[in-house]
Amino acid sequence: MREAKPALGAQIVTVYRNGTAEMRGVIQRSREAAVTVEGKTVGSISWGLVALVGVERGDTEADADYLAEKTATLRIFNDEEGKMNRSVIDVGGQVLAVSQFTLLGDARQGRRPSFTQAADPLTGERLYENYVDALRRCGLIVATGVFRADMQVALVNDGPVTILLDSHKQF
Repeated sequence: MREAKPALGAQIVTVYRNGTAEMRGVIQRSREAAVTVEGKTVGSISWGLVALVGVERGDTEADADYLAEKTATLRIFNDEEGKMNRSVIDVGGQVLAVSQFTLLGDARQGRRPSFTQAADPLTGERLYENYVDALRRCGLIVATGVFRADMQVALVNDGPVTILLDSHKQF
């Protein structure tokens, strides 16, 4: 068992299991972003982070909480000296969270990725919503896409700054 740093006074405990299950996130610093479904904008932010989130088989609420805490406190915004030393909370930014099971794609063999490690849709949606709720508990404004929908995501990547996260710190 490993204790993660608390976010705004909350204690988050991540329990690692035997195996390699991990919740994954691609975190992008963005000047603006929006997600549309069937031509309608369903979520947008003006400045902050775009978080693409994938849930793997075996993931738990602890994985979602860890990933949310890491997203909220990741210091990838510039301070007064131009150094990446401030979090999205520190700068008053927002988060656009988009579910993306394809982050669990395994393309090591052949030419067609396998998605067998992605969580089933019920578990994936529950843990994605847990991630979103945990971000909101940190005081962040969070816009979302629509789970399992065909979405178009548009963003202006700031920097560009893109960070890969997983709940088992494999990268």
